[in-house]
Amino acid sequence: MKSRALIAISLAALCLGIGITQPRSSSAQPSGQQPAPQAGRKAPPSGRAGFMQMKVDPRVQMRSYLFKETGEKMEYALFISSKVRKEEKAPLIVTLHGLGAGPTIMFGAKALELAEEGGYILVGPMGYNVRGWYGISMKGFGPKPKPEGADGAASKPKPSMFSNPDDPENLNELSEKDVMYVLDLVRGEFNVDERRIYLMGHSMGGAGTLHLGVKYPSIWAALAPIAAAAFTIDPDSMRAIPETPILFIHGDADEVVPVANTQRWVAKARELGLKHEYLEMPGVSHGPIIEGALPAVYAFFAKHSKPAAH
Repeated sequence: MKSRALIAISLAALCLGIGITQPRSSSAQPSGQQPAPQAGRKAPPSGRAGFMQMKVDPRVQMRSYLFKETGEKMEYALFISSKVRKEEKAPLIVTLHGLGAGPTIMFGAKALELAEEGGYILVGPMGYNVRGWYGISMKGFGPKPKPEGADGAASKPKPSMFSNPDDPENLNELSEKDVMYVLDLVRGEFNVDERRIYLMGHSMGGAGTLHLGVKYPSIWAALAPIAAAAFTIDPDSMRAIPETPILFIHGDADEVVPVANTQRWVAKARELGLKHEYLEMPGVSHGPIIEGALPAVYAFFAKHSKPAAH
């Protein structure tokens, strides 16, 4: 019971912590891959997704597709390095946002600088909405209905970035499918190097990185969970990915997701003899870890690719 209460408190803290994670905008010019939006524009609002509006770098394309599962328009963010050429295979990074933030939070100045330098395609799915958890079940956690009133009916919880009573029952399933559909869209459109597809994410997205990394091990060349809010996943699940390199990153001053959470994943990775590295950043809190971790993430990805098929 104590463990469950601690998790519930930590998840509630995520809602309070996302406001400090907004990325900085950049004044760089469009790459010429496709017509770019006007500099400094804001991500288009979505009543269903409800993500925070923030400035978007003009090189970032805000795209959408028709999500066949629900018939809704689903948005995702895309950056294409100017080094990407049709005749050459390009590495791809799928980046997953945290709770309440929306995909563009993962497209700050440092992310684009490193993706440009490394010749990457960088894609950020919505994950259906800002609280989908990319397929992870969060049943039993989060705000609870208020006690029953005089009429015997429980009060309906108010919508928040953490939960919404109007969310579909299969929200987690839809969140996971959205990520995988977007991945398929990018692989179908671009000449992606199938040996160099990477997955990373922050907070909720870090947990999603671990979940999807374990569930679809044949896809990923390496994983990088950052300050992963992996409260409800069993670290023992990593037995399914004995050959997938993992870079765990966490700040020891994280006020939202305790660093001890990642430390237990690292301990399990060590116990299982997995290919992994751990970077614990002194004095870094939950929001600043996004950009602070990126140089190490890109350096880690550059070292790893899947073996060539025989």
